[in-house]
Amino acid sequence: MDKKFCCLKIEDVFKYYETTKNGLTDDEAFKRLNKHGKNILPKVKKETILHVIFRQLNSPIMYLLMVSAVLSFLVGDNVDAIFIIFIIVLDLGLSTMQEWKAEIDARSLEKLIEISVTVLRNGKKQEIDSSLLVPGDIVYLSQGDKIGADIRLIEENNLQVDESLLTGESLPVMKTIEVDKDLNENDFMKNIVYAGTTIIKGRGIGVVISTGINTTIGKIATIATDIDFTKPPLVIRMEKFTKQISTVVFIIAILITILLYLKGYVIEEIFFAVIALCVSAIPEGLPIAMIVALSNASRLLARKNVLVKKLNCVESLGSCTIIASDKTGTLTLNQQTAKVIVLPNGSNYNIEGIGYNGEGNIYGTNIKEVNDLILMGVLNNEASLNFINKEWIYSGDSIDVAFLSLGYKANIIGDAGSFKKIAEIPYEAELKYSAGLYENTMEKFITIKGSFEVILDYCKYMRIGDQKIDIDINLLTKQNKDLASEGYRVIALCCKETESDDIKLDKNFTFWGLVGFIDPIREDVYEAIEKCKTAGVKVVMITGDHPLTAFSIAKNLNIANKMSEVATNIDVNIYYDKGEKEFDEFVKTKKVFTRVTPIQKLRIVESYKRQGEYIAVTGDGVNDALALKAANIGVAMGSGTDVAKETSSMIITDDNFKSIVNGIEAGRNAYNNIRKVTYMLLSTAVAEVLFFSFSIILNMPMPLIAIQILWLNIITNGIQDIALAFEKGEGDVMHQKPRNPNEKIFDKLLLKEMFLSGLFIGGIVFIVWYFLVNYLILDVSLARSYIVILMVFMQNIHTFNCRSEKKSAFEIPIKNNPFVFYSVLGAILLQYIVIKIPFFNTILKIHDIPFRYVIILFFLATPILLVMEIFKYRMLKRNQE
Repeated sequence: MDKKFCCLKIEDVFKYYETTKNGLTDDEAFKRLNKHGKNILPKVKKETILHVIFRQLNSPIMYLLMVSAVLSFLVGDNVDAIFIIFIIVLDLGLSTMQEWKAEIDARSLEKLIEISVTVLRNGKKQEIDSSLLVPGDIVYLSQGDKIGADIRLIEENNLQVDESLLTGESLPVMKTIEVDKDLNENDFMKNIVYAGTTIIKGRGIGVVISTGINTTIGKIATIATDIDFTKPPLVIRMEKFTKQISTVVFIIAILITILLYLKGYVIEEIFFAVIALCVSAIPEGLPIAMIVALSNASRLLARKNVLVKKLNCVESLGSCTIIASDKTGTLTLNQQTAKVIVLPNGSNYNIEGIGYNGEGNIYGTNIKEVNDLILMGVLNNEASLNFINKEWIYSGDSIDVAFLSLGYKANIIGDAGSFKKIAEIPYEAELKYSAGLYENTMEKFITIKGSFEVILDYCKYMRIGDQKIDIDINLLTKQNKDLASEGYRVIALCCKETESDDIKLDKNFTFWGLVGFIDPIREDVYEAIEKCKTAGVKVVMITGDHPLTAFSIAKNLNIANKMSEVATNIDVNIYYDKGEKEFDEFVKTKKVFTRVTPIQKLRIVESYKRQGEYIAVTGDGVNDALALKAANIGVAMGSGTDVAKETSSMIITDDNFKSIVNGIEAGRNAYNNIRKVTYMLLSTAVAEVLFFSFSIILNMPMPLIAIQILWLNIITNGIQDIALAFEKGEGDVMHQKPRNPNEKIFDKLLLKEMFLSGLFIGGIVFIVWYFLVNYLILDVSLARSYIVILMVFMQNIHTFNCRSEKKSAFEIPIKNNPFVFYSVLGAILLQYIVIKIPFFNTILKIHDIPFRYVIILFFLATPILLVMEIFKYRMLKRNQE
């Protein structure tokens, strides 16, 4: 918003826009409409559902799955092919649905100024669609109206506007026609009303100064349409992983094809065997296991008040290095609470309780003076607070509700009922006070409640006990300053006896005392922030509050310890103008940002991203839309606007910071489960490839035919990978540093475990194969039957190793994830049933094997547990040293 319009006098505004109090003519309005365009927000380029589907198909992992399906059909394994197609359809459906939701955000912005408005044209009032408004139009405003453009006021009558859509602050703003020269406090001026906001009270007339994309909301919408969502780390990792696995499988296929050809195998046999081995090596179960892991985490988070809009974003939170949190309602309850009362005699009274709950004690002596003070606040009150069905139900101004809560604690709500209200002056933001005239059978008095400076101006005396003495301004000013410096919102009260039935506010009131209010910190936020620090996640606060209030909250939460770590909107502008390098250094040193505008919040987020941070941002208003969309993870509050929710990745339904931390923990657990599934799938693939390669190199017969390889792929990986996706967290994820978003799925530890287990399984199976063929001189077909059973045993037992990268398989209770036990037991029983049924023997070309040999094969498979247990133990000892 160009600030020059708030500084112009009314006559200068008319002159600038070449308009008058009679409004524009229809002809002039038409000319200006052609010049400036319609008063609409920028349209987002619409995509059909078909475009979204094709874009989802255009990914490396989809190509890999489609090739796997084709190859499976070629070798006659229709079951595997159908399973892969099912995975493709499921993954495609979920991804498309998520992508479609992401398109809603700007469409919501487009609707914000689509309304009817009353304008003055040709000297007559008429109602038009807001899209036809042009600069220079005279617009009439009244209570309940949504404002259709940015308008400079020329007349107003007690006009109050809800600007929370833009500022995030819930209190209505009192508007004025006076020239607004205070340009440093806020970018939202008191003599301008903004498109998309709502008239709460009063009436007004104004001149349209900006329409469409030139309005404040229009600029936000324009920028929002240009911001791309950040690609989630999991997507980046999977793209890299898919390319790598495709390259490796292709190279292996070429090498084995050459080796088999040189050994004299026929082309047809080579073709089917190599294709089967490739299908086995490709972890086609990984996409479905990923979806299950993320969906399971999403389901668990929903129980903890976190709604995930995009599954990938569950894992993204695990990479989060910094949370930029709003204060009001997220770190705090958004319920003003009286915590301290200070009387002129210096007595302090501490008050129990949090929020609007009417239960708690008041500690101190001379309680009568305190009760008298509280009674004034309860009488001079426009709110309501009642205990209904075991719940405190409230309505009205937050300070008034807090005074009623204080009245319940002092047990004087009943006393207030004995007084009759004769007259009142309602609270208005411009006045900064409210007043009331009350009487009962014994007395009649006027009480005023409001800001310290205003109340002080009405007082000549102050109350000490039952006496009133000359006021000590220095003493009271110090008391007020001390409370304000501790972050309290201070309300002062004064009183004067009267005999009149009219409220006459003179300078003869008696100052009764101060009440300090604070929006209390949520009890579980302390622990949540400490949990973040342990997990290596930095927390910063971005708020519209006063710097002192924000610092007080930040200090209590150990977010900031020095006032020098607090930045204002003025500081942000100064350092931004110095260039990116200096601005990034400035942002790096700050923990709290106050009074920031939407554009400034966006710049702060972009700065953190330039610094390599992976940032989660919370927000609830249109003012947060830019930052939410630009952030790596946008987190909207459940009580926020639709725009905030639609531009975010997830929604916190209880507005609680702790829920975000729960999301980080769930994201890390989900990613660990994906790693476990990947570890299992690739370690068994490595085992099969090595077994195949050893046999070929040493002139052994082809160890397995295509149908047997594909059967192993189903019986050892088909269910177990999904079962691993349900693993619970191991309890230490929040004691680890955030993952680098660019790191590969396989780190050194996982690569060592994958190759060690794959080498051991492949080596043991080859040794048994060699023994069966070269020493026992078994028929190749019968020897393959033994090998199939041995591999089923080894790979299924290995599933228990995959339940943790670091912990012993025996440390993790079966009850934590019984699906793994049932999937392994089911696979082994199924394999035993298959070898006993002639029909399946014929299809798989295997033979029935006596039970005693099955037992021997089982015991030959168990050392894989011992090998990996020793490896984990040695790694643990090395880390401890």
